[in-house]
Amino acid sequence: MGGSKIMVHAFFVAACHGIDNGKGHTPPMGWRSWNLYGANVNQKLMEGIMEGVVRKRDVDGTPMSLCDLGYCDVGLDDNWQSCGHHGTNRYTYHSDAGFPIVNEERFPDFKAMTTKAHSLGLTAGWYLNNCICEDHCGDGKDRKETDTKCYNGDAAALIEFGFDSVKLDGCGKQRDLDVWAGLFNASGRPIMIENCHWGQTVPNATWCPWNLYRTSGDVRASYGSIVANLQTTVKFATANLSKPGCWAYPDMMEVGCQHGPGGSHDPGLTDEETRAHFGAWCIVSSPLTISHDVNNESITERIWDVISNREAIAINQAYAGHSGSPFKQSERQVTHQWSERINRDGAIAAEGEEGTLRSRSSTTSAWQYFYKPVEWNGAKVAVLLMNHDKSPQDLVLNLESVPGLACGPKFDKTPCKVRDVWAKKDAGVFPAKYTAANLAGHDAAFLTIEPCPGC
Repeated sequence: MGGSKIMVHAFFVAACHGIDNGKGHTPPMGWRSWNLYGANVNQKLMEGIMEGVVRKRDVDGTPMSLCDLGYCDVGLDDNWQSCGHHGTNRYTYHSDAGFPIVNEERFPDFKAMTTKAHSLGLTAGWYLNNCICEDHCGDGKDRKETDTKCYNGDAAALIEFGFDSVKLDGCGKQRDLDVWAGLFNASGRPIMIENCHWGQTVPNATWCPWNLYRTSGDVRASYGSIVANLQTTVKFATANLSKPGCWAYPDMMEVGCQHGPGGSHDPGLTDEETRAHFGAWCIVSSPLTISHDVNNESITERIWDVISNREAIAINQAYAGHSGSPFKQSERQVTHQWSERINRDGAIAAEGEEGTLRSRSSTTSAWQYFYKPVEWNGAKVAVLLMNHDKSPQDLVLNLESVPGLACGPKFDKTPCKVRDVWAKKDAGVFPAKYTAANLAGHDAAFLTIEPCPGC
């Protein structure tokens, strides 16, 4: 359906200083199309993913779907637009009235697609302010700034099509997130809002007109890229700027992804790296957005025990005053390298899109310990011991060093009960330290620790 055919009411309100849409009380979970399909996406593929997201598999002896686990929002990314020159103003994908024009060969009926999602018990996500066919949609004379009619048209189309969430990218000129939040709120329909400005638009103590916000550039299916993106969350956690309703987000997960939009520059992850990646996103309260082929049985089988780990997901969803950050790391450092192709907007180039190849590297500590309180008053704390080195090493955790933990030598020698999250079983009771022995390179030990009086 072209934008000019949409019967809508346009909303435009004054800028707001925050958002209260009832969304994002816990880190959002779902699936999004970019890391799998890139620009090669269409309605049939999206509807096939929806069916895969509700398909049941075994989780600890119980048949459960990805949606049963929490991954219920299925989001479309870029390349739904009809790129070209439209109307007398020759906008790239808007009509003269400011309505978005859909590529009906790829997406013949958006409303039918969102209706299918809803019939399956899912929510449907859209994507605006795109990168593939950016336009300014101004007044036809001065296109340095976007005209309000494009905000109105896009927001009204989102409601008319029946979408429940939206990713607002950083490529186009529609970058006023106060305007977007005002429009969505005025519609009367709560919309989950993702600010994907690559860390360029971030909250402060009193301002966050979105539910999740990118802290980084695009992630690649390479361990170095994952670790680099992870580090961008730290300053927001320490400043208490990642919290219910406003979560820091170092991009979608690359779990189960290989040779996606980046081709050979997305080599994929080992089993150890997959665990470390998922555990890291859980421990920092990142939104959990998977993007693998949920209908590929071999891929799903390989990663299922990780992404369906309900103890790990529970840690991600918990909030007890702090979103999760490092508390100890080695002085010895290691360097990770990867490569990527960048388009003219500085984003990862889609397959077939012109781009510039660049080499990337990041230097991190050889090991790094993260913590996150999952119950108040030190009752339980999650810890992730990450081995960033390529070689195995023993990672020793002195229990008294864990922030907020109410057990160990400093607490009248109250011992600590340690549980292995990956193994889903208790590791034992420890008076002073715990050792993850011979932990493989690029792997992570995931633990919960709690006081055990009388043990």
